[in-house]
Amino acid sequence: MLLGHGISYSASPAMHSAAFRSAHLDWSYELCDVPPEGLAAAVAELRGPASRGANVTIPHKVAVMPLLDGLDDKAEAAGAVNTITRAGERLIGSNTDVEGVRTALAEAGLEPAGARVVVLGAGGSAKAAAVALKGARLTFVARRPAAAAGLPGEVLGWDDPRWRALVGGADLLLNATPLGRGGELPLPATQLPRDGAVIDLVYTSEGTPFVRAARERGLRCVDGWTVLLAQGAAAFEAWTGRPAPLAAMRAALVR
Repeated sequence: MLLGHGISYSASPAMHSAAFRSAHLDWSYELCDVPPEGLAAAVAELRGPASRGANVTIPHKVAVMPLLDGLDDKAEAAGAVNTITRAGERLIGSNTDVEGVRTALAEAGLEPAGARVVVLGAGGSAKAAAVALKGARLTFVARRPAAAAGLPGEVLGWDDPRWRALVGGADLLLNATPLGRGGELPLPATQLPRDGAVIDLVYTSEGTPFVRAARERGLRCVDGWTVLLAQGAAAFEAWTGRPAPLAAMRAALVR
């Protein structure tokens, strides 16, 4: 199950359903579009014996935390949860987005230590990115800077012109906002990093405008499909205790 709101675009059901079939598990994975006021009731349903857990996405990754019985180290460090596992009568929150971002960093060939990084966003995905980017010099760009309390590094408002000046010389620009799903470009292509890498956590069938612009400029670029697969594989392993069937999951995403 995926708990979120406004998530009809999600490819997670196809990916996880393929994983369960490949592993010969008679399990199902469904979207559960839940407005904020319905989150507590949806989480309570996960306590039933038929449930193994769930994924959590926007806008619930932080709000879900007090509804759980415990958090693992990555969820504690990130201050956000994207995966819930039922352990007996307890619901444990974890954050496999951290593994997803680490996989993207490796694919981009970027070592976080000392890297100059601009992260667009300050929500649950940005919090996971901060854990994966430990040791980097981080700047977060937030529409509501007050909501970014606790993030390591500098936080600038979206209307603050200083962050755009930082992007050109950044070693990495990471988009952790939903911008791009509707065809938006978070900033003009001419303002992308001159020599740095780009990671976009958003995925679309044709590639987001952000990803397309970065690739046209010859920048090292990793899109949200890579992150989705890596975090999904880590969630599968948390629920089942088995290695994830990556080939089947990747093929489902390609389809």
